[in-house]
Amino acid sequence: MENQNHDNQLKIELSPEVAEGTYANLAIITHSSAEVVLDFIRVLPGVPKANVKSRIVLAPEHAKRLLFALQDNIVKYEKSFGPINLPGAEPQPQGGRTATPFGMPEGNA
Repeated sequence: MENQNHDNQLKIELSPEVAEGTYANLAIITHSSAEVVLDFIRVLPGVPKANVKSRIVLAPEHAKRLLFALQDNIVKYEKSFGPINLPGAEPQPQGGRTATPFGMPEGNA
C-alpha cells in the first residue's frame, strides 16, 4: 500500500509530463451500458484531420460524479470571475444544464 499514507488517504502523484496538460477544443462522448468514453481532440484551423489526444474511460457512476464535480466547479468559477458566456448558447435556469460541451450540437445516443 505505497500509495496510501497513515491516515488512510490516497496519495496522488503528478508527473511533470502529465502536469503540462494537453489542450483540447473538442470532446466526443459515447457510452455503452458499462462505460462512458470521453475523447478529447485538438482541432486546428485549416487542417481537415484531427487526432484524439486523450481518451478517458469511466464507469457510468464515475461519469455522473464527474458531471457533478464539473457543475460544482463551474458554479464556483462563475461566482469568482463572472459568467462564462458562450456565443449562441441560451442562458440555462439555475441547476440546469450549463452548455453543450465545446459548442458542439447535441447528439442522441
